[in-house]
Amino acid sequence: MTSAAIVNPRGLISDGLAFLGLQAARRPAAALCMFMAGGLALLGAGAAAGSAFSQQHLADQAGRADLGSTRAQRELNALAARVGELQAQANRLNALGDRLTRMGGLRDGEFDFDKPVGVGGDDAVRDMPRAELGQSLGQLERAFGDSGKQLTVLETLLTDRQLALNSVPSREPVRDSYITSGFGQRADPIVGGGQFHKGIDFEADVGDAVLAVADGVVSFAGDRSGYGNTVEIDHGNGYVTRYAHNSQLERRVGELVRAGQEIAKAGSTGRSTGAHVHFEVWQNGRVMNPRQFLQGPVVRG
Repeated sequence: MTSAAIVNPRGLISDGLAFLGLQAARRPAAALCMFMAGGLALLGAGAAAGSAFSQQHLADQAGRADLGSTRAQRELNALAARVGELQAQANRLNALGDRLTRMGGLRDGEFDFDKPVGVGGDDAVRDMPRAELGQSLGQLERAFGDSGKQLTVLETLLTDRQLALNSVPSREPVRDSYITSGFGQRADPIVGGGQFHKGIDFEADVGDAVLAVADGVVSFAGDRSGYGNTVEIDHGNGYVTRYAHNSQLERRVGELVRAGQEIAKAGSTGRSTGAHVHFEVWQNGRVMNPRQFLQGPVVRG
């Protein structure tokens, strides 16, 4: 495709008028015809030049419009990517909030970042410039980041608290049972006379599951004089629990156990008059009354 030369209409008109003036002085009639013909030619040339100029101008405008559209699309893509990142952060915070809700006993939805909140105002609605939108997204990103850090710290604190609570003896060693002999002074059940009972006895049948009352590590599993088959668990923070007179042991020294897991089968080994579970709690080397730790067991009667 050949490109049309851009002609300056003003130059053509000036030259044409000079030529026509010379001819008009010599032959008026011929000059009139030439003037008319020249005028038509000049008008045609001017129109052609104007058309070429307009086409070039439109092409330049179209190019600038395409460039602006491309730039706007890139900006929209960048904003969309940032919105996607914020949504991912919101999903992460929601998952973290769910864990904190369960750990802290909070109401469901307390940390639901997808739940719409009530907002309003009487200000007139206006279009938000792209620069202002980008600034708002940046502030939102920083706020999400700060909230995530705070929730992570809170999760760590709740986890530490939960671990501490799980290591304190606070459950019964036998399900659906009751206390048959309490802590402290009592009459010896075998030979009579006074005796200091270091723990409490739970009613149980031979083979009933004996359960760990808290998280910990098995520190002893074997026969202990007077206690028969015995399991001892170190719970940390100075707490140790003892489970005695078992018919069978289910755990070995060094094993990690969780609260509520089976550690032995109830029995009547050692110095015992019948099947039951003898349970003791020690704190920093001192025997304690288990009743102050356990939740719910009652003395029969």
